[in-house]
Amino acid sequence: MSHVLDAHALMAFLEKEPGFDKVAKLFAAAADNDESMEMTAVNYGEVVYGVLREYGQPRTNEVEAFILTLPVRIVAADIELAREAARFKARYKIAYADCFAAALSRLRRVPLLTGDGEFRALEKEIAVTWL
Repeated sequence: MSHVLDAHALMAFLEKEPGFDKVAKLFAAAADNDESMEMTAVNYGEVVYGVLREYGQPRTNEVEAFILTLPVRIVAADIELAREAARFKARYKIAYADCFAAALSRLRRVPLLTGDGEFRALEKEIAVTWL
Protein backbone atom coordinates (compact mmCIF):
# COMPACT_ATOMS: atom_id res chain seq x y z
CA MET A 1 0.00 0.00 0.00
CA SER A 2 1.36 3.38 -0.98
CA HIS A 3 -1.08 5.85 0.59
CA VAL A 4 -4.13 6.41 2.72
CA LEU A 5 -6.80 8.49 0.99
CA ASP A 6 -8.96 11.06 2.67
CA ALA A 7 -12.32 12.12 1.28
CA HIS A 8 -10.79 15.22 -0.31
CA ALA A 9 -8.41 13.16 -2.46
CA LEU A 10 -11.10 10.76 -3.67
CA MET A 11 -13.52 13.59 -4.41
CA ALA A 12 -10.82 15.45 -6.36
CA PHE A 13 -10.42 12.34 -8.48
CA LEU A 14 -14.14 11.68 -8.91
CA GLU A 15 -14.95 15.26 -9.84
CA LYS A 16 -11.77 15.88 -11.86
CA GLU A 17 -10.81 18.78 -9.62
CA PRO A 18 -7.27 20.06 -8.99
CA GLY A 19 -5.17 17.09 -7.92
CA PHE A 20 -7.02 14.68 -10.21
CA ASP A 21 -3.88 13.85 -12.20
CA LYS A 22 -1.84 13.03 -9.10
CA VAL A 23 -4.53 10.72 -7.71
CA ALA A 24 -4.97 9.08 -11.13
CA LYS A 25 -1.22 8.38 -11.37
CA LEU A 26 -1.16 6.87 -7.89
CA PHE A 27 -4.17 4.70 -8.72
CA ALA A 28 -2.46 3.54 -11.91
CA ALA A 29 0.75 2.73 -10.03
CA ALA A 30 -1.16 0.81 -7.38
CA ALA A 31 -3.04 -1.19 -10.02
CA ASP A 32 0.18 -1.91 -11.94
CA ASN A 33 1.77 -3.25 -8.75
CA ASP A 34 -1.35 -5.23 -7.78
CA GLU A 35 -1.68 -3.10 -4.64
CA SER A 36 -4.42 -0.97 -3.21
CA MET A 37 -4.57 2.27 -1.33
CA GLU A 38 -6.69 2.41 1.82
CA MET A 39 -9.46 4.64 3.08
CA THR A 40 -11.41 4.43 6.31
CA ALA A 41 -15.12 3.63 6.20
CA VAL A 42 -15.67 6.99 7.92
CA ASN A 43 -13.96 8.87 5.09
CA TYR A 44 -15.75 6.73 2.50
CA GLY A 45 -18.99 7.80 4.18
CA GLU A 46 -17.97 11.43 3.72
CA VAL A 47 -17.67 10.83 -0.03
CA VAL A 48 -21.01 9.04 -0.23
CA TYR A 49 -22.68 11.79 1.81
CA GLY A 50 -21.26 14.51 -0.43
CA VAL A 51 -22.35 12.83 -3.64
CA LEU A 52 -25.78 11.98 -2.23
CA ARG A 53 -26.39 15.53 -1.04
CA GLU A 54 -25.23 17.06 -4.30
CA TYR A 55 -26.52 14.61 -6.91
CA GLY A 56 -29.06 12.23 -5.35
CA GLN A 57 -29.30 8.47 -4.94
CA PRO A 58 -29.05 7.31 -8.59
CA ARG A 59 -25.74 9.13 -9.09
CA THR A 60 -24.51 7.93 -5.69
CA ASN A 61 -25.18 4.33 -6.75
CA GLU A 62 -23.10 4.89 -9.89
CA VAL A 63 -20.25 6.48 -7.94
CA GLU A 64 -20.19 3.69 -5.38
CA ALA A 65 -20.07 1.09 -8.16
CA PHE A 66 -17.21 3.01 -9.79
CA ILE A 67 -15.26 3.23 -6.53
CA LEU A 68 -15.39 -0.57 -6.32
CA THR A 69 -13.35 -0.68 -9.55
CA LEU A 70 -10.56 1.43 -8.08
CA PRO A 71 -7.53 0.05 -6.23
CA VAL A 72 -8.95 1.24 -2.89
CA ARG A 73 -9.59 -0.93 0.13
CA ILE A 74 -12.12 0.39 2.64
CA VAL A 75 -10.99 -0.17 6.24
CA ALA A 76 -13.57 -0.55 9.00
CA ALA A 77 -13.27 1.71 12.01
CA ASP A 78 -12.27 -0.66 14.80
CA ILE A 79 -11.33 0.23 18.37
CA GLU A 80 -7.64 0.74 17.57
CA LEU A 81 -8.43 3.16 14.74
CA ALA A 82 -11.07 4.99 16.80
CA ARG A 83 -8.65 5.36 19.71
CA GLU A 84 -5.94 6.80 17.46
CA ALA A 85 -8.46 9.16 15.82
CA ALA A 86 -9.56 10.31 19.28
CA ARG A 87 -5.95 11.14 20.15
CA PHE A 88 -5.67 13.38 17.10
CA LYS A 89 -9.01 15.04 17.86
CA ALA A 90 -7.94 15.74 21.46
CA ARG A 91 -4.74 17.48 20.30
CA TYR A 92 -5.79 19.30 17.12
CA LYS A 93 -8.67 21.39 15.87
CA ILE A 94 -9.53 19.27 12.86
CA ALA A 95 -12.70 17.52 11.75
CA TYR A 96 -13.32 14.22 13.48
CA ALA A 97 -13.61 12.33 10.17
CA ASP A 98 -10.21 13.70 9.15
CA CYS A 99 -8.81 12.27 12.37
CA PHE A 100 -9.67 8.79 11.10
CA ALA A 101 -7.68 9.33 7.90
CA ALA A 102 -4.74 10.60 9.93
CA ALA A 103 -5.04 7.68 12.33
CA LEU A 104 -4.97 5.11 9.54
CA SER A 105 -1.97 6.85 8.01
CA ARG A 106 -0.12 6.67 11.32
CA LEU A 107 -1.08 3.06 12.04
CA ARG A 108 -0.11 1.88 8.54
CA ARG A 109 3.00 4.11 8.46
CA VAL A 110 2.22 5.41 4.97
CA PRO A 111 1.55 8.95 3.74
CA LEU A 112 -1.90 10.47 3.69
CA LEU A 113 -2.96 11.72 0.26
CA THR A 114 -4.96 14.94 0.57
CA GLY A 115 -5.44 18.49 -0.53
CA ASP A 116 -7.22 19.48 2.68
CA GLY A 117 -5.26 22.21 4.43
CA GLU A 118 -6.49 21.03 7.85
CA PHE A 119 -3.79 18.38 7.74
CA ARG A 120 -0.97 20.94 7.78
CA ALA A 121 -1.24 20.91 11.56
CA LEU A 122 -0.42 17.18 11.57
CA GLU A 123 2.68 17.20 9.36
CA LYS A 124 4.94 16.58 12.35
CA GLU A 125 2.85 13.53 13.25
CA ILE A 126 2.20 11.90 9.87
CA ALA A 127 3.60 12.04 6.36
CA VAL A 128 1.38 13.94 3.94
CA THR A 129 1.41 13.81 0.15
CA TRP A 130 -0.25 16.98 -1.09
CA LEU A 131 -2.41 17.18 -4.21
